[in-house]
Amino acid sequence: MPFEYREVLIAGSPVAYREAGSGPTLLFLHGSGGADSALAFLMGFTDRMRVVVPDHPGFGRSPDPWWLREIGDLAFAYLEFLEALDLHHVHLVGTSLGGWISLEMAVRDATRLARLSVIGAAGIDPAGIPTGDLFAWGPPERMRQLVASASFAEKLLALKPTAEQVAVAERNEATTRRLCWQPRFHNPLLQRWLHRVRIPTQVIWGEQDRLFPPAYGRRLASLIPGARFATIPDCGHLPAIEKPEELAALLDSAA
Repeated sequence: MPFEYREVLIAGSPVAYREAGSGPTLLFLHGSGGADSALAFLMGFTDRMRVVVPDHPGFGRSPDPWWLREIGDLAFAYLEFLEALDLHHVHLVGTSLGGWISLEMAVRDATRLARLSVIGAAGIDPAGIPTGDLFAWGPPERMRQLVASASFAEKLLALKPTAEQVAVAERNEATTRRLCWQPRFHNPLLQRWLHRVRIPTQVIWGEQDRLFPPAYGRRLASLIPGARFATIPDCGHLPAIEKPEELAALLDSAA
């Protein structure tokens, strides 16, 4: 079943989203690169779940609203998104930037959430853990840093994006820079409130993640009561494209 584009008004601004499948809801929040690269992976869940994949406000097909100033604004927007679509018992899955948004949502209000899975999530202060700098890497170097396999990186770099894909990537980058430049990819206050995440949570990490290394993920998991930490071998920061089968098995295990 193919994904269909839909749109909903959140705080007066349209938010575009894709939807496919039926059953329990999986809401997927994408990373800074956008949702497109994860769609093939997510299609594998549509035979048993309702999969909802928004473009964050300011990303993809969603306009940049006047109220978007920080990651907390996206958290509140997605809590309204859950209300607008009347979603309940949701498995919230967020990767990288989307993982950070997911955490900010869960500390505010988890009443519509059944479980949480975050994948290579940003959001907490590294505090002595060396991390990569996404903004310091040019496009070819960025891809080589974000996946574990050098040959896989070269295959991805050999793909030629369309003019529309280039425009979307530039827009996604601009919004990411505005929201995540300073402090770099974290909210210094978030970790004070992660004890409020009281739903079953798993923290998933690529063992060769060079952007946020596994030590960062272990620290994050330690701050969430009862969180389960799992790693994917031979995998970098993008499990949905580098190790989709292994990631799918972990997400299914949380259901």
